[in-house]
Amino acid sequence: MKIKSNDKVKIIAGKDNGKSGKVIKVISDDNRIIVEGINLVKRHIKSKKQGEKGQTVTASSPINASNAILICPKCNKETRIGYLVLDNGEKHRVCKKCKQDIAIQVKK
Repeated sequence: MKIKSNDKVKIIAGKDNGKSGKVIKVISDDNRIIVEGINLVKRHIKSKKQGEKGQTVTASSPINASNAILICPKCNKETRIGYLVLDNGEKHRVCKKCKQDIAIQVKK
């Protein structure tokens, strides 16, 4: 899958068309991604103790990865992703528009 966690993406299809956000989680088996603040659904939680009130919680649900396009961190444009294989065998993701390396920001 070309989209990774912590990438910034723009939604190009569906009810949240035109919105953008950061990828929280990638589910590669189903080709789906969870984007922060996109495809929000409400979940109703039952009360656990008597006298306590139930709650309504909003959470992001997965969308298909084909409905999102990467926003390049260097040129801030929507772009497709290419790959560049170096001489030592390392494979890097590359922006198709500005030809710059797309680094993965790892959250610690």
